[in-house]
Amino acid sequence: MADRFNRRDFMKIGTAGLGAVAGGIGTAGCSAMGTGVRRKPAPAERFAAPPIDAVRIGYVGVGGMGTAHVKNLLKIKGARIRAICDIVPEKVARAQDLVVEAGQEKPAGYWRGETDFVRMCETEDLDLVYTATPWEWHVPVCVAAMKNDKHAATEVPAAVTVEECWSLVESAEKYEKHCVMMENCCYNRIELMVLNMVRQGLFGELIHCEGGYLHDLRTVKFDMDGEGKWRLAHSIARNGNLYPTHGLGPVAQCLNINRGDRFDYLVSMSTVSRGLNVYAAREFGVNDPRAIQTYTLGDVNVCLINTVNGRTITVVHDCNLPRPYSRINLVQGTKGIFQGYPDRIHIDSESPAHEWGKLDDYIDRYDHPLWKEMQDASRGAGHGGMDFIEDYRLIKCLREGLPTDMDVYDGASWSVITGLSEWSVAHRSRPIDVPDFTRGRWQTWEPLGIVGA
Repeated sequence: MADRFNRRDFMKIGTAGLGAVAGGIGTAGCSAMGTGVRRKPAPAERFAAPPIDAVRIGYVGVGGMGTAHVKNLLKIKGARIRAICDIVPEKVARAQDLVVEAGQEKPAGYWRGETDFVRMCETEDLDLVYTATPWEWHVPVCVAAMKNDKHAATEVPAAVTVEECWSLVESAEKYEKHCVMMENCCYNRIELMVLNMVRQGLFGELIHCEGGYLHDLRTVKFDMDGEGKWRLAHSIARNGNLYPTHGLGPVAQCLNINRGDRFDYLVSMSTVSRGLNVYAAREFGVNDPRAIQTYTLGDVNVCLINTVNGRTITVVHDCNLPRPYSRINLVQGTKGIFQGYPDRIHIDSESPAHEWGKLDDYIDRYDHPLWKEMQDASRGAGHGGMDFIEDYRLIKCLREGLPTDMDVYDGASWSVITGLSEWSVAHRSRPIDVPDFTRGRWQTWEPLGIVGA
């Protein structure tokens, strides 16, 4: 790898690699965040579009994750891949071949540079544009889709800055289109089971939750044949909680965020940055550009969020140090507590005092019906099957004219933690208000139900 990686190319990553971020890096988007009062309130009812019998899809970004989603969609009844867009022609051709092999017509191909998705949105007769591009392109793709009368879906996070989050919300309302952030962890078996437990009152009134993304990504960040091409740039330029939604999304659903409660304010702090320099010095040599580069991102970031109803949530980002994987996934209430990694549970009326119990003892009673119905169909799909289930639910909701499980307000509220955390870290962990993207509707919207297949 070192012989293909010179100092000039490396230093470009920290500048040009983030040039497409609308509104600047995280903190720059905070200058006009206001208090969430932008214009009229959000719609009184959760948005549901007219049903679509066959969902015609244009897919933007068919690297590893995008290709996995294309494979899932080709197995879902009513999903049709009609266009593929990527800056690498070979990736477009590979995805086109997958579609043809699945028995569908060859989709149109778009590969004329970074913004060719705009031409696709303007040209193709599509119902949905789905993107798995680098983070800074999520909002431009989604806005182009909605502006051209198409629903939008994006990999996580939905947006990088506060202003980008508002852009998604306001575009979805203006054009009356779905804009869904595809948070796959909300469809994992354990997260769905815990949500079912919460809905059935097993933990009593929820008081505190914890989540995070604790994942050793050192190898990934320095892989210039993969995500390292763009992901390392964020570690060079930004300091905050860069990837909050995997841990935050599932506990936000448990807490009825935007559906009875909402995030009120947060504080955030980061450690020093050491992990990437130590790793690069060991792998590439102490004088290598990667070893002496200044990385702005602290190795561990912690956010503490307070909700309007007085609940607290901690969200951790920890990707630059050696460690086993975790999302924490803690839910605590007046009657008990669950914590993941490893999975364990304590219920006041059932567990021995001061002892953890086994989650397996509760599966028969609380396994989520969606997971039970979909586990066979999802077997072999990415991330233990949850990727397939999230894709299935999106297509089902579009085909049946239902509100989606996660909407644009969820995507904005969960993603905005990134920009706000950067501001708080830069200002000695001062508290900062979280915008109310619903403009008051959170008080009347119904909580997410226990849905089936």
